[in-house]
Amino acid sequence: MKLPGCPEHLTLSRRRLLGAAAMTGLAGAGVSTQLAYADPGYTGDTLVVLSLHGGFDGLSAIAPIGDPDYYRARPTIALPKSQVIAGDGTFGLHPALAPLLPLWKGGKLAAVHAAGQANPTRSHFAAMEAMENAAPGTSIRSGWLDRMLGVTGATGPLAGVSMGAAMPNRLFTGPIPAVSMAAIDKFTLAGDSATRPMAAALRQMYADAPPLLAGPAAAADRARNATAALPAAGGSYPDTDLGAALRDVARLIKARNGLVTAAVDCGDWDMHDALGTAVKGQRMYDNLTDLARALAAFVADLGSLMNSVTLVTVSEFGRRVQENASHGADHGHGNAMLLLGGGIRGGKVYTDWPGLAPGALVAGDLAATTDYRSVIGEVLQKRCGVGSLTEVFPGVKPSSFGLATARG
Repeated sequence: MKLPGCPEHLTLSRRRLLGAAAMTGLAGAGVSTQLAYADPGYTGDTLVVLSLHGGFDGLSAIAPIGDPDYYRARPTIALPKSQVIAGDGTFGLHPALAPLLPLWKGGKLAAVHAAGQANPTRSHFAAMEAMENAAPGTSIRSGWLDRMLGVTGATGPLAGVSMGAAMPNRLFTGPIPAVSMAAIDKFTLAGDSATRPMAAALRQMYADAPPLLAGPAAAADRARNATAALPAAGGSYPDTDLGAALRDVARLIKARNGLVTAAVDCGDWDMHDALGTAVKGQRMYDNLTDLARALAAFVADLGSLMNSVTLVTVSEFGRRVQENASHGADHGHGNAMLLLGGGIRGGKVYTDWPGLAPGALVAGDLAATTDYRSVIGEVLQKRCGVGSLTEVFPGVKPSSFGLATARG
């Protein structure tokens, strides 16, 4: 996939499709979903990781309206104080996030600002790779969700699923088997049909093979069988790629078959130009509207099941503080994360705010005073039953914001 508007013309390729057994389907442009299951004994939250690839502009979504340097740096694209919703004098939500306002007021949606990676880079590819590996300075090459699944003991037939072909599944790189699907209802073995029974052929072909060779084929067959009897899709979602992806995630959660984690990739946040003002028809406004509508539909679809779900957004980096001549913002550093779920202490922005004065910036960027891994780490410990973070995020301590309640 090429990220539009980016001078790097970054091209990404999927590198791991369940070993030798490729799974196919029609991928939504700009959206990729990955799913993973664990043993039925898992009692923690389903963790949904929504990656806003391309460089999400947290300064637009969660505007620091109390910082005068915000308005000095962005004379045309800063969010006016009069247009924010849920403003507290220091921060305010972009008006396009209005579909999420009831969740904010109801204490189910929160934000963390000035979050990011320890080692800033403005390269999409390098930043995404580092974010999904989440173990800088080590020899670890697996993805952090793969490591999380290892800690939780995931062994089910759908230990890892990538839905859509937009992004590589580096989050799940590692020993846990991975499956790729475009959509649940289009999940099939490549080339399988009544006249070409690929599943039966694979079973016969690998029946007497050593486990190392037979494993990928057996995993593909088990995953295909596991999705065959899922309940029909429900909910009222927007007709977007993200809406379709979240509908499938909700469908799997409602099946109550032990879903531990789902990762959804949503692109088109690389707004070097025409980021726009806070009105309909402008890029940031329309993208945030689509995001908010899809998330609101996801929550409505799950109902009370949302009490055992936590959704976290991440992005490889934020945008620069200073707007550019094209009324956009170039690659930056510090950013905002959204957290949504029944165990989230919402309705507020958690941050160690460094300020936007020139002397407080990091090479012109918002400083990342909070490691994004520490935010997720607090969720892992309090909502997902993970003890020590050493295996998932080496050397990282959970944040002390108190943004999540501990499961009983």
